[in-house]
Amino acid sequence: MDRLKPRTIRLIGRLHAWLWKLTGGKLGNAFGRAPFMMLTTRGRITGRERTTPVLYLQDGADLIVVASFGGNDMYPAWFLNLERCPEAEVIINGERRRLLATRVSPEEKRLIWPRLIEMYPNFAIYQQRTRREIPLLRLSDRADRG
Repeated sequence: MDRLKPRTIRLIGRLHAWLWKLTGGKLGNAFGRAPFMMLTTRGRITGRERTTPVLYLQDGADLIVVASFGGNDMYPAWFLNLERCPEAEVIINGERRRLLATRVSPEEKRLIWPRLIEMYPNFAIYQQRTRREIPLLRLSDRADRG
């Protein structure tokens, strides 16, 4: 199957967020074994808050997110926003958390990647479809950053 166009992925994300908000997070909070959260970043161009549904992996107190964008060669906007301003807010099961994003090192990615594939096997397909190395971000509590 071919990868979805970025425009289609963005539309699906907006519909997903709408469904999630409409049901108070009761629908749209998981895809199989892969949990979703609502991720809010500050737009790198507009400075406005942007919210999008993102799959995540719990890693201790931290969250790992995958900037796959469905295997497209471009990065998702939320990733670029976090690269510019690492402050984020997430909502998981109605709970809000303010976090800071850092890029996962290649060594750490090698350890985490199998867990991500187990949770959501399409990540492996996405990596095969794109010419770029799909980055991971670690979202940690701000207090953990000193």
